[in-house]
Amino acid sequence: MVPKMQTLCIHLPQIKCRQANVLKQEMLSVGGDAAVARGTVACSIDSTDCILIGTAKQIHRLCRKLETQPFGLPELAEELDVLLARITSVPTEWRTSRRSLSLDRPLIMGILNITPDSFSDGGRCNDPDRAIEKALMMESEGADIIDVGGESTRPGAAPVSSEEEISRIVPVIERLATSLKCAISVDTWKSKVAGRALLAGAEIINDISGFNFDSQMAGLAAASGAGVVLMHTRGTPDKMQQNTKYHDLMAEITSGLHASVLRAREAGISDHCIAIDPGIGFGKGAASNLEVVRRLAEFSGFGLPVLIGPSRKTFIGKVLGREQTDDRIFGTAAVVALSVSNGASILRVHDVRAMRDVADMAHAVMHD
Repeated sequence: MVPKMQTLCIHLPQIKCRQANVLKQEMLSVGGDAAVARGTVACSIDSTDCILIGTAKQIHRLCRKLETQPFGLPELAEELDVLLARITSVPTEWRTSRRSLSLDRPLIMGILNITPDSFSDGGRCNDPDRAIEKALMMESEGADIIDVGGESTRPGAAPVSSEEEISRIVPVIERLATSLKCAISVDTWKSKVAGRALLAGAEIINDISGFNFDSQMAGLAAASGAGVVLMHTRGTPDKMQQNTKYHDLMAEITSGLHASVLRAREAGISDHCIAIDPGIGFGKGAASNLEVVRRLAEFSGFGLPVLIGPSRKTFIGKVLGREQTDDRIFGTAAVVALSVSNGASILRVHDVRAMRDVADMAHAVMHD
């Protein structure tokens, strides 16, 4: 009965009035509705946003009706069919170059920053022995993935060279590859760094740029078979917080992620290897970060695992009045629980033991 019970709201931005009028008429005919701007019926405006309102069954019936309509509506019907299929088929696995990670429960990605200036834990794991100890501890606490980074991406952070990044992370990854049972991810947007990390034992590329900063990254990922995380950001870390205003936040994030996913597919990367990340804290203010968490379920339309990384971030500090990053664990826990309830499959966190429990409990409430 689910296709008859759950109401969907599907946003179609800036379509022609003649298209919107047909959609409105046909949605009403199947028992649903469509919200359009004033002036659409008389075509006194050129275009309008349109929100289709109906159950999955009603949207499916709409698609069959659109197949014989003009104005490019048969192509829209095809897109809606794909969207419905993605919404109703939740990803069950995420493949890397070395294994398949089950998504039967949320995955925990533990953060291992080998940097002097990361916003929360910079300098704590600069020594390789301390980094190894930290990674082994996170694995024992329930981490499914250890995400190794050699360049801070905090707001305002200055870039470092590929050579410096490699010198920081590759010796650690080489040792972890023989010590850990869990997967190793490399947090970088540089193909040269990613290539060396993969050779050292990494199997996932976590690219904050969504393949936008380095034209060689997509091809490298495809050739290696690595799992990839494609994140949305606006600008490089040193400049990304200079412009955090959006006309339509979710539309812009969705558009950016769509372009990244398309780039990955064109390079030959399988959907089974792709996860997406809306980029909490990257080119977004506190209100925007809260909106992303609140509307996280909307990213299910990609049909891909969703990763979210809220751990100890500034927006939590602003909401709670916590200046010290170590004081944001309960705020992080709240965001992690809500993210799991809204469909997140992968949580990138500092506090593995606590967030393992939070994620598992939230998942149990939603699914057991």
